[in-house]
Amino acid sequence: MTDTTRPGYTLAAVATVQFMVSLDLSVANIGLPRIIEGLHFDPVGATWVIHAYALFFGGLLLLGGRAADLYGHRRTLLVGLGVFGLASLLGGFAAAPGHLVAARAMQGVGAAALAPAALALLSSTFPEGRARVRAFGIWSAMNAGGAAFGLIIGGVLTEYAGWRWVMFVNVPMAAAALALTRLGVGVDGVPVRRGRPDVLGAILGTAGMTALVFALVRTDRHGWTSTITLVTLAAAVALLVAFVHVERTTRRDPLIRLGLFTNRSVSGANAFNLLVGATIGSAFYFVSLYLQQVLGNSPAATGLMTLPVAVGVIIGSVVAVKLGYRVAARTLLVAGGLLSASGFAWFGLISADGSFVTDVLGPAVVIGIGFGLCLGPVVSVATSGVDAREMGTASGLLNTSRQIGASLGLAVLGTAAHHRIGPLATPESMNSGYALGFALGAVLLVVAAAIAFTVLPRTGAPADTTGDAAPVRGPTKARTS
Repeated sequence: MTDTTRPGYTLAAVATVQFMVSLDLSVANIGLPRIIEGLHFDPVGATWVIHAYALFFGGLLLLGGRAADLYGHRRTLLVGLGVFGLASLLGGFAAAPGHLVAARAMQGVGAAALAPAALALLSSTFPEGRARVRAFGIWSAMNAGGAAFGLIIGGVLTEYAGWRWVMFVNVPMAAAALALTRLGVGVDGVPVRRGRPDVLGAILGTAGMTALVFALVRTDRHGWTSTITLVTLAAAVALLVAFVHVERTTRRDPLIRLGLFTNRSVSGANAFNLLVGATIGSAFYFVSLYLQQVLGNSPAATGLMTLPVAVGVIIGSVVAVKLGYRVAARTLLVAGGLLSASGFAWFGLISADGSFVTDVLGPAVVIGIGFGLCLGPVVSVATSGVDAREMGTASGLLNTSRQIGASLGLAVLGTAAHHRIGPLATPESMNSGYALGFALGAVLLVVAAAIAFTVLPRTGAPADTTGDAAPVRGPTKARTS
């Protein structure tokens, strides 16, 4: 970036982007019954209102991150915001099921470009020190706030304004982020090209990630042993194996330089992020189902009752900022993972005749605080020490691990819960299934904490990385691609 960059505007733009992207992952869920009624969806087709966004978002994140490195973080962010805002506007005016599904897919494309570009901008603008800790604390609060408020906003808008506002609500946020980016982020410098682009690797990587996400998000309709799931997973594995081979042998500029993974900070943070992502998605899923199907609350009330998770994340983020000046990131990740695990274990004690105060409020706050301790530090660790020319790639990789983790966690934990529920869904059987899902989430978080403790460097400084292309340096004043 040029020296016209204003850090405050950049932070505001990135915070708005992260809130919008996180919100859009959950805002349509509660409004789905009204969407089905309004556009006359069939039950199977309606699931694509959710899946289309997740599929294109998760499948294109690596490509979006690489595009940010090649064409500039600011430029890619502006394009992504434009696509996302336009898709939201078109989706609000959808007149047929196919129109809305196409708009959701278009939103996913835009999000896959803007999410890694925004995170790369944040890392480049705040390369070290107290400002970096504070910036990632704000980012983590907005990340979780968007996911939690998505349920609240989705319920309120659907009930009082109509389901179309589930799409329209993104338009003013995208416009605000566009204005903040244009005002506060300097023009991209001339990108440094190291060779011809790796087109084959980009195709294989994008196709493999898309196939993997497709297989995972469809396990609600097609079980793990079904032909369509097994074939899709096999195709995803084959494509990703071919992608790794191409990235190792190509003489072109690769989509991902595999030398990044020799950095313990990058590999450990992404493994941790995968497991935390798996539990964040399942937490909102199981809490929402327990509140509605077991305790009998309305959609709008359920959205409000998920607010303690967001409040807990904000508290945890503030604590992470205060401690981040003196405590190593690894310590915060281990503490956050174990604290969230205790909250999940507490949720495993829910009862069919329970209540919000006795069964939800306490563990929701504990889980939120634990996640708040984790979210900012894991992003900081995964991007600190990465060369500025690969910042978008590292950010795209981190977003991908979170998205794949969310899809995988929901698929695996959801399958286990529904298997426990059995063919006859009663409040007691559903309670038992959701409790099992929470207990398994606690196990995943303990594993995540163990990975942080054993893999990540003991101090806050990331390990050095070597590879064929760009060297990895410690935190310095960032250069842009």
